Amino acid sequence: MTEKEKCAAGLLYDANYDQELINERIVCKDLCLEYNGLKNSDTQKREELIKRIVGKTKDNICIEPSFWCDYGYNIEVGENFYANHNLVILDCAPVKFGNNVFIGPNCSFYTAGHPLDAQRRNEGLEYAHPITVGDNVWLGGNVVILPGISIGNNSVIGAGSVVTKNIPDNVVAVGNPCRVVKNITEEN
Repeated sequence: MTEKEKCAAGLLYDANYDQELINERIVCKDLCLEYNGLKNSDTQKREELIKRIVGKTKDNICIEPSFWCDYGYNIEVGENFYANHNLVILDCAPVKFGNNVFIGPNCSFYTAGHPLDAQRRNEGLEYAHPITVGDNVWLGGNVVILPGISIGNNSVIGAGSVVTKNIPDNVVAVGNPCRVVKNITEEN
């Protein structure tokens, strides 16, 4: 089993020393660097390049520079997607965003995690678990989403939150660690 196959299966894999994965990250990060260097007025080139970086997109997406990801091909973005400046997606596993997702500045999505055991961690081993963000989700600035997390439809994550557990549909959740503070109802 290759290291890439181990990663896809959610097993410990060698991300630091496997040449296939290193080469894929180099290609992706070169494309991100090119994207981040484009003028905002060059909308056609920005759109073309972001659709080369991101694995699957709908038509109406906007990702403000700077944007960084590891592979790109593991990212799926729905319609009406907006991400403000300094988005980081460590997409070792799939990261899927629904429709009408709005992301504040300085947000990070980490599918990668590392063993607690120092010996295995020092060998360059890590694991990756997918992240899913539903439809109509708003994430405030400086939000961090950890490996394996799902955020439900119509939910709002408050600025500065660190999401360590799944968030259900139709709630406002805030804090470190992030927790539900209220349900979203028609009265809101």
